[in-house]
Amino acid sequence: MQKLLPPVSHSNSDQVMILLVASNKDIASLNIKEQILKNYPFHKTEKSFQENPVFTADITGKNVTLITLNEESVKAQSLPEKFPHANLVVFISRHSSQSGKPTLSVHTPGNFGDAELGGLPRTVSVSPALAMQNALKALVHYKDELCLDYEVSFECTHHGPSLNVPAMFVELGSSEFQWKDSKAAQAVSHAAMSAISEFSKSTGSAVLGIGGTHYNQKFTLMALVGEAVFGHIIPKYGVSLVDAAMLSQCVKKTLEKVPLAILDWKGIKSEDKPNLLSALETAGLPFKKV
Repeated sequence: MQKLLPPVSHSNSDQVMILLVASNKDIASLNIKEQILKNYPFHKTEKSFQENPVFTADITGKNVTLITLNEESVKAQSLPEKFPHANLVVFISRHSSQSGKPTLSVHTPGNFGDAELGGLPRTVSVSPALAMQNALKALVHYKDELCLDYEVSFECTHHGPSLNVPAMFVELGSSEFQWKDSKAAQAVSHAAMSAISEFSKSTGSAVLGIGGTHYNQKFTLMALVGEAVFGHIIPKYGVSLVDAAMLSQCVKKTLEKVPLAILDWKGIKSEDKPNLLSALETAGLPFKKV
């Protein structure tokens, strides 16, 4: 059995530390966590967090710490204060929608407007674009391998927390029936761990996606075929909330460099286009229409 790497410390700044976060308030999250503990070499430590056991593993030379919250993940605004050395935070979570459509999804947390579901107003988390693409590809792979009748999709940036560290949600939805599906939970567990195992602090480039629905299938397909690596995604309903400052924040708060925005041009309301183009110009961000 592999020897566990020591916890990250100030004297070992090259060590990559990844925080994997489940929630006791979330059935899907607990099912995904169960699959992770079953299939990966995590060990229970003597530590606890919010009175829940803490697990650690050495995954491809990275120190991965698995914690369980007693609160909803969207409320975990203070996590970086408790784990100041985390290079990446991966939330395993349920996804809810009124349609109840079986969905496996990936997204960055954060708010373009008010903080209705946790986080801070007009504040997004740092988007780990390549890690999200790796998770998305893994969801497709394991969906096929496990013969799951689920849709795989990027979601736009939404809900809390708003963290100053790279953060992403890998989700199972969209109703209680799916949250209890152990095979689907297994697919999400493998996708989260794939993103973790391939994660690197070194950065490439990514794009900012703008337009389309909450589940942008155009951007999802572009990411799956390797046409673009997406960080933040601003949906059609969020474009009216966005100004040059928010565009600049989305660029700055992406782990990778963002030299370009990609606009789902037909997926942007005509009345929002002039202000958006003006904001892009003010932010100095070139764009491409698709």
